[in-house]
Amino acid sequence: MKKMGMQAVDAAIEKGVDLDGTPIPPKMLELYNRIMNEENKRQRSGVKKSMRNRCVKTGSKHFDKETLNKLLIESGWDGLKEKEILFFYS
Repeated sequence: MKKMGMQAVDAAIEKGVDLDGTPIPPKMLELYNRIMNEENKRQRSGVKKSMRNRCVKTGSKHFDKETLNKLLIESGWDGLKEKEILFFYS
């Protein structure tokens, strides 16, 4: 099974197996699906806001805060907010 990228994770969840091939316990799948179903019902305020949120959440795993802040600003978004810095970099 391909093990890179979010598509690999989504495909594994859909099959009910982890990336190493072990089964995901049914209760975990049930809770995950329940929460994702609720999330899919939530009204959205805009695509650019969602894009920025994803950039911050995922970018914080790959870039130090100064680099991510600079990249956000150079791309036309607001820089990192204090609460984001505290949450993702503390």
